[in-house]
Amino acid sequence: MIWSILAPRLRVWVGKLRTTEAAEHPAAADRGRYPRAPRHPYRGFALRGGLGVGLLGFLAYRFGASAVFSVLSRERPGYFLLAIAVYGAGQVMSACRWQLLAAVVSIRGRFSEFLAYYFLGMFTNLFVPGILGGDAARAFYLGRLHGRLGPAAASVVADRGLGLLSLLWLAAAVGGSLNVGALPSAVVRPVMLIGAVSLGAFLAAPLIARAERLMPHRLARHAGLITPYLRRPLSLIPAIILSLILQALYVIGQYVLALGLGLSLPLSTFMICVPIAGVFASIPVTFGGLGLRESAYTVLFAMVGLGSADAIALGLLWFASTVLVGLAGIVPFLTIEIPVPSPAQAAQSPGLPEMKTGG
Repeated sequence: MIWSILAPRLRVWVGKLRTTEAAEHPAAADRGRYPRAPRHPYRGFALRGGLGVGLLGFLAYRFGASAVFSVLSRERPGYFLLAIAVYGAGQVMSACRWQLLAAVVSIRGRFSEFLAYYFLGMFTNLFVPGILGGDAARAFYLGRLHGRLGPAAASVVADRGLGLLSLLWLAAAVGGSLNVGALPSAVVRPVMLIGAVSLGAFLAAPLIARAERLMPHRLARHAGLITPYLRRPLSLIPAIILSLILQALYVIGQYVLALGLGLSLPLSTFMICVPIAGVFASIPVTFGGLGLRESAYTVLFAMVGLGSADAIALGLLWFASTVLVGLAGIVPFLTIEIPVPSPAQAAQSPGLPEMKTGG
């Protein structure tokens, strides 16, 4: 019923995204100035979904599907609703972080715009295959609104990158400070090393930005979109602080789910295991880390005495929370039209560098 209502709207929406820029800037489209849709967008969509389901199927076969369902039935609704609220609050904070990062490239707008586009991106990421979903959608909407597609895309890349960096730093910091024999050094030390290397790269960002002048012209055009962030790393500190708080909030959300299941692990254990598992779940090969997170949980939480069925159920409950919050994006998806920049904005827009996407 719901899909029969959404499917026509999704087809129209994807068609608009594919044709709007070509219609308004035919010469730019001919030169490849705007990204083209992949030839087979549903192939990657199906592969990601299939891989996630396949991993879950393997876990269910290995540890028993009935045991996992038995654990899931123990979750108390009040705790589940609280976890959904925690994740929703985190997404509001994520929109605020995106607004801060967009200001670095001189894109300034109302918070309500960033919030609406963020949730729209979450929703399309659930249903739209290929590059036209998720991050590309919010970059496109923001870029169209302000007539600056390139900087808008850069702000989305910075938002994703900073989210991953903060996750790495939190995992490394917590693993080094709170891990008192909970996890073996073979697990913690690589995470700490990766965190230290990524922090060193962040501090050396101004030096890395200078390499743009040595790049071939086409590559330099791509790199030039993100060099404002590399040249001024101190301007990112407010967004970094917000991002670290956000990651800690996600840990608390999963701790709440564990309480709803009747699990008695301390919060410090979650502060160690959840960020490390989050690093693996952030690998973009499944939807929302489905299967990857649960696999990591069965390993990490087993080291602190949690049963595999409990760990899998915990990961599934968190995934369900993220999906339910993402569905809230149906409101901006159905109500917000694709922005039309003014003629002056369209003339000044640098667009996006030439990009090719595989199919």
